[in-house]
Amino acid sequence: MKTNEKYKITGMSCAACQARVEKAVSSLDGVKNCSVSLLTNSMVIDRDEKLSPKDIEKAVKASGYGASLLKEKETTLLSKDNEVGKLLFILIFSIIFLIPLFYLSMGYMNGWYIFNLEKYPIDLASIELVLASVIVGINNRFFRNGFKAIFHGGPNMDTLVALGSGIAYIYSLIIYILMIVNYNNSSEVMRLSMNITFETAGMVVTLITIGKLLEAYSKGKTTNAIKKLLELRPNIAHKYVHGTTIDVDSNELLINDLYLVKPGELFPADGIIVKGFTSIDESSLTGESIPVDKHEGDLTRTGTINLNGSIVCKATAIGKDTTIAKIAEMVEIASSTKTKIARLADKISLFFVPSVIGIALLTFGLWMLLGGNFVATHDLNVSLLSYSISRGISVLVISCPCALGLATPVAIMVGNGKGARNGILFKSAHILEETGKVDIVVFDKTGTLTIGRPTVREIFFDKITKEEFLNYVYSLEANSNHPYGKAIVEYAKEKNSSLLEVKNFEDIPGIGVKGLINDEEMMIVKEDYLLTNGIKNPFIKESDSLKKNGTTQVYLLINDQVKGMISLSDEIRKDADKTVKLLKDIGITPIMLTGDNELSARSIASQAGINDVISNVLPEQKYEVVKKLQEQGKVMMIGDGINDSIALSQADIGVAISKGSDIAIESADIVLTKDSLVDIYASIILSRKTLLNIKENLFWAFLYNIIMIPIAAGAFSGVGLYKLAPWMGSAAMSLSSVTVVLNALRINLYNIYKERKHSQKRRIEYKPIELEKERSVMKIKVEGMMCMHCVAHVKSALEKLDGVTNVNVTLETGLAEITTSKEISDEQIKTAIEDSGYKVVNIER
Repeated sequence: MKTNEKYKITGMSCAACQARVEKAVSSLDGVKNCSVSLLTNSMVIDRDEKLSPKDIEKAVKASGYGASLLKEKETTLLSKDNEVGKLLFILIFSIIFLIPLFYLSMGYMNGWYIFNLEKYPIDLASIELVLASVIVGINNRFFRNGFKAIFHGGPNMDTLVALGSGIAYIYSLIIYILMIVNYNNSSEVMRLSMNITFETAGMVVTLITIGKLLEAYSKGKTTNAIKKLLELRPNIAHKYVHGTTIDVDSNELLINDLYLVKPGELFPADGIIVKGFTSIDESSLTGESIPVDKHEGDLTRTGTINLNGSIVCKATAIGKDTTIAKIAEMVEIASSTKTKIARLADKISLFFVPSVIGIALLTFGLWMLLGGNFVATHDLNVSLLSYSISRGISVLVISCPCALGLATPVAIMVGNGKGARNGILFKSAHILEETGKVDIVVFDKTGTLTIGRPTVREIFFDKITKEEFLNYVYSLEANSNHPYGKAIVEYAKEKNSSLLEVKNFEDIPGIGVKGLINDEEMMIVKEDYLLTNGIKNPFIKESDSLKKNGTTQVYLLINDQVKGMISLSDEIRKDADKTVKLLKDIGITPIMLTGDNELSARSIASQAGINDVISNVLPEQKYEVVKKLQEQGKVMMIGDGINDSIALSQADIGVAISKGSDIAIESADIVLTKDSLVDIYASIILSRKTLLNIKENLFWAFLYNIIMIPIAAGAFSGVGLYKLAPWMGSAAMSLSSVTVVLNALRINLYNIYKERKHSQKRRIEYKPIELEKERSVMKIKVEGMMCMHCVAHVKSALEKLDGVTNVNVTLETGLAEITTSKEISDEQIKTAIEDSGYKVVNIER
């Protein structure tokens, strides 16, 4: 399966084109997903291997457009400025010829001085014909694309322009020929000259070109955020070759190459500092303006700025594999995907242009049948045929499918760009649309609400020396990647502990680590493991006291006996309480979900201002929790993108927090490159603002067409709106598209971090959930039972234990079999049976 394969699409001019290309490619057997963007003139598809790029390109060509597969490093975004230049050239030459055409045609009707040409209408018409022909010729692309689209069965905006301008031109040309034929009949020539509309033919294409130019310029503005990311990598790198530096193209750098970065220069590749230290401006990646100090062994990223020290780095990622390239690609792909509301607009666009052509024909027909009296009584100085054609042309050129096509993608592009500049990366347009709708935000504890760097607070050991204890835990945790393991290793190193050989090492998710040291089985586990397995805890008093302060305890087991305890604590993030308050203020329910014990979890949650806590949850159970929460509302899950990957993928919106040096792009729907929880709030606000902007754009696009098409058709002629010339309609059409784009650009002015109180009330009424506990079966050998009364006593005693769901006692074998839904220790079972007057010989789990 090929995913996110990008193509450049040529020949599109409006939403109808976009929808037609998307429909043509989506209909191919093997295409799983297709998204075409009018904004970026690009297409992103997921396809089976059996389909080739040639098959895709052939399907696009058959629909009347061009397509070419983009290479990995190519993008369609950097071609916009070239389009602006071409349109500007066409516009300047069109205006040079339009000004005299407009002056002569309007002057003839309004009594302006036109060099006595009013006395020679055929000569005047000849000049207008030449000027209009030049303008039409300069803007021939409307006619080429428009009639080509008709030929392929998919009329588009260019078709409307071509028909509007072309009909005006051809009709005027016919009138001009009739004038020449009636050369000797001056009164007939004068009457015919009143129906010449060459100015309409020239004015329509020129005004549409003005709109296209403004549209292209504004669209270019919306892609600036991605362009800047793509242009951040410097062209030159100072590569080390045989001990000296030579300047090479940064594309020539290879993995493990050494390169020098001087103060004030951009980093040409992702790398590791091997010599020197400096401060680096990473705002291009994280949006954080405060410089970050870097030393040997620290990571550096492409496009960030070296501020004050010359350093030598070793390349670890180049080209498309660099962090900044991945971010740019993700933002570009996200901007090319579709929201639900955009796909609705696309469906409408497929039928929009044919409908407009039908309305224009209907308008012409109705005016020809019913408008004779109106034209005669209003002294319009034109024939009924001319006025009917004028109304039909007005309908064609005033309708605006472009506004429909641009309403969503420009807002999505600007929203994605705004997010990228602030370190918020949305994986798709759908995610940007849905993020603002979340009802519940679920926080992981370690590394999310806390800084993720726990430290050892206290240690306790029993029947072994401190040195032995530290050597054992150091050796076991040296193989672990868990934050607690790293904290233990760091503490042991400070105490100069020794690293021992560990055999059969195993990292058990949600439980701990185990292995053989000196042929003894050792484990480091959490307290719930002790309870589950009925293991006596000699440090229970110390543990209960420490939990109240938000610490977490882990235990060293040697041959299933507790030999020591380590107390660890993690510092809460400084912005955790602020983030939680901001979320509550906009009606969102924050919840902590953690595998830690309840006392410790409650302590951290209270510091963050979170009231609802779900604790003692194994990694695989987080998925179940999220699924149950989704029954109450839309869920956003915040985690590290790796350990919580299952829960992140199940959540409606999965968010990974990163510092930019380790962006888990593939593990979540949103990646926050700054080490800031407030960006969670900002992402929700940005989503809500972008969705509101899309709705505003679509409302305007629909409202414009609903109002202007009837006006152009002459539906309101009775109240004075009968003098709307076709060129006025084309001006209105151009302004409509530009208005939509300019409205989308307002998102850039919005402060997504500002505190807002949309609703103090929760969007949902959260109901605490209970996880279905894993049921376990235990067999107990009981001594002393003599009759069925004894059996009844033992059964009754066991049934009274909290968590026992079923009891079965057999007199003949002396076995009691119980099923439990929660942890019950051996001591609890022994006490219950022995208090009933019987003896427990053995407990088998």
